[in-house]
Amino acid sequence: MTELLERWECVPDGAVMHGGVGVIVPVRRGGGPAVVKVSFPHPGNVHEPDAFAVWGGRGAVLLHERDDGRFAMLLERARTVSLAEGEDVDEMVRVAGRLSRRLSVPAPPGLPRLRDRADGWEEELRQDARELVHGLGPRVLDAALATVRELGRVQPDTLVHGDLHPRNILRADREPWLAVDPKGYVGDPAFDGGALFKALLLRLIGADDLGKALRRVMDVFAEAAELDRERVRRWAQFHAVRGAFWARRHGFRVARGGLALEQITALADGLAESLTE
Repeated sequence: MTELLERWECVPDGAVMHGGVGVIVPVRRGGGPAVVKVSFPHPGNVHEPDAFAVWGGRGAVLLHERDDGRFAMLLERARTVSLAEGEDVDEMVRVAGRLSRRLSVPAPPGLPRLRDRADGWEEELRQDARELVHGLGPRVLDAALATVRELGRVQPDTLVHGDLHPRNILRADREPWLAVDPKGYVGDPAFDGGALFKALLLRLIGADDLGKALRRVMDVFAEAAELDRERVRRWAQFHAVRGAFWARRHGFRVARGGLALEQITALADGLAESLTE
């Protein structure tokens, strides 16, 4: 870290923060605020700087410097307040949708194409359905598999965030909200709706009518992102089915076992069922 700070002419400017995939060091460079992010080496982090470079600050934090060998970047500093801290779900979804639209731009060669993952998705869904004890009906699984076949294998060459949930959208000074932590995937912009809806699961626990709440969220997102609502629904259903299986096989960061995981798993099942048409 010291060598990076010296090379990029930065001085520390606050407490080190730890995220799920690395560390963030607030710094000042030439009198201006920035952060040095150093990630743990992981395939999902390889193309993060590539995405930032394509966007050039449009809807995401600016990339100032990069050291790919160390998984390190010097980035524009955003605030520590995320979109997840808001109370208005409609506004949360609307902000995410507008950012999704801005981030969906033509992709350069060399970035991972989501269409290349389709065969793996299908194999994973079938294996989980065979091996895990679950309550998802054949109709729900068949709908997810149809999405893989019909939408997953043919996707546009559009750069998408890949993990656009509310914690990856931060308050900023240059713009009201900026995205962080992209995966740098290339594919269908409607794919990003799935990550958002999974993140909203806990917000929807108290909904009197889960299906109605989901339809409203999808309508708001699709309108803000300027996407076809049916494509958003289908990708969201696919993500929900994968999430329901993932919960059974791995658990979640917020719940590795016990009653909390049982509740989240049941909610994921309900989400998958409600999104199946």
